[in-house]
Amino acid sequence: MERFGGDAASMATPVQQRANEAWRVYQYYLDKTTPHSVNRWIGTLVITGIYCLRVFYVQGFYIISYALGIYVLNLLIGFLSPLVDPELDSSDGPMLPTKGSDEFKPFIRRLPEFKFWYSMTKAFCIAFVMTFFSFFDIPVFWPILLCYWIVLFVLTMRRQIAHMMKYKYIPFNLGKQKYGGKKASVSSSSCAD
Repeated sequence: MERFGGDAASMATPVQQRANEAWRVYQYYLDKTTPHSVNRWIGTLVITGIYCLRVFYVQGFYIISYALGIYVLNLLIGFLSPLVDPELDSSDGPMLPTKGSDEFKPFIRRLPEFKFWYSMTKAFCIAFVMTFFSFFDIPVFWPILLCYWIVLFVLTMRRQIAHMMKYKYIPFNLGKQKYGGKKASVSSSSCAD
């Protein structure tokens, strides 16, 4: 009887409790990396470099690399796209301002930077582990895959850049914006004296 009415935590096996504790520790350190975006991306570049060296060294796993490239391209599209597509949402008109007189609305990504980084890093780690299993090494002619991926990348980015130009949004913050309001108020107060 106590088994069905007892506390869920007390019913967990020691293995489940250890796994839960390990997940909490992992999540804690993952949360601590959130404000350190430059260090996170440097770590991802190191992981990417290690993966590329592994593929170069074993001269194989090109289909894994191709699938990884398609997945990263898909993540990049989500990262560069607005949360609400102005072409599809006609309820309030365009979400993004299209003229200088429109109200400023911040760019909200469909895929936030942290999730983009996390998904990309996790994908490279999974692909790296897959290179240790020979049944994933499917023989393919890799130059064809590379050419197809480049064509797919160019066509997708061209469409995305055209969409960005049409709705006049830039998905990147290019430094802190500076306004001329402070100088104008200082000069007007000195004229009043």
